[in-house]
This record gives sequence, structure tokens and C-alpha cells, in this order.
Amino acid sequence: MQQWSRAVTSSQGGVHSALARQVTRHLRQTWRRPVAAHSERAFAGCSERVAACSAPLMLDAGCGTGASSLQLAVANPHALVIGVDKSVARLGRGIAEDQPGNLLLLRADLVDFWRLAAAAQWQLARHYLLYPNPWPKPGHLGRRWHAHPVFPILLALGGELELRTNWETYALEWQQALMLHGRRVELDSFTSGGGAGPVASPFERKYLASGQRCWRVRAPATMGPAE
Repeated sequence: MQQWSRAVTSSQGGVHSALARQVTRHLRQTWRRPVAAHSERAFAGCSERVAACSAPLMLDAGCGTGASSLQLAVANPHALVIGVDKSVARLGRGIAEDQPGNLLLLRADLVDFWRLAAAAQWQLARHYLLYPNPWPKPGHLGRRWHAHPVFPILLALGGELELRTNWETYALEWQQALMLHGRRVELDSFTSGGGAGPVASPFERKYLASGQRCWRVRAPATMGPAE
């Protein structure tokens, strides 16, 4: 039986009035929250593999069950795909034991993982954010990734960035935040899986099956900290 997915609702009608101020403030400040020990252990567990690998690096940030990471690994056998999620209960659910050798699934706090990867001077080929982080109440602005203090660090990892969402406001805010960082941005929408390309998260498939429109934000690759 198909599960119906609710559309995002919010009293916020359009891009948040404080978004530009918030993004600009984080551009000018260095964030120094301590990194969790379990995140450091998770990062150490994959850093040697990354250091020894000459293949392009793809990050599926907040990968949930890892289903989208698996799709990426299968579609890009020449690349090393890393899926990161904070929930051990979700991570790896439904992934076969004989998963591709170019796929790593890690449990870590995503904020910490981004910071550790930037400190290690990782450079991504592609960076995916395929799972929801809307926080739809106006007072939740600072919890959305594009208005979070980690956003400049996320962008420092370089690569082609792609975000998917079923909330138009979230996509428009990402577009504005990226432009404030001097990034070129492409924004489009789709109502079928064929419009999204070869990878789709379980969330996205549920949205589309519920008749919802999804949005995609893409920013071409950069060279990370030197941009």
C-alpha cells in the first residue's frame, strides 16, 4: 500500500527576511564548536581509505538508510561514494551485504563530518543533499543548512553540489544563500522520477508518488577554499 506523504506547510511565506543577514554573518565568523568523539572515530575510519584513493570522491550527506548512496555507487563505479548519517537505526537498512566496494556508509554527526573533511582538505567531485532538512517554522531558520554556521565549511569542500526538496521555499533560500557566496546556481522542478536523474532518495520517491512537485538546486563545481 502506497504511503501518502504530506507537503511541507509553514507560516513563512517565501524566503525568510533574515536569511541574507544570517548567511553574511556566518561568512565573517569562524565556528568553533567542539567535534564529538564518535564523529572523530568515524572520520578516522574512512580517512585512510580516502587518502589512498585516487578516484573522484562523492558525498551523500544525511543519507538516511543509504539507499541513495548505493544508487550513486552503482551509477559511478569509478568514484568512491561516502554516505553519512547520524542515525545508526536508519543507516544501512535494506543495504545488501555484498554492497559495492566503492561505497562507504558511516554513522557520524554531519556537522562534525563536514568540518573534519574540510580540515583534512578533502575536495569533492560531487556533494549531494537529498534528504529533508526544512525546519519550516520561521523561528527555525538557523537550523536549516544554508543558514547554519557550518554552511561556509560545507561549501569549502568544493565539487558540484546538488540539493533536492519538496519545499519550494527551502530551494529558493538555498539559491539565495549560494548566490551570497558567489556561486552560480541552477534551480528547476519536476513531478516525476525521470526529471530527477539517475538517483532518488526514498523520501523523494514518496513525495512524487503523493503527487507533489520537487525542486532541485545545483551549483557547478568549484575548487573549494581557494574560490
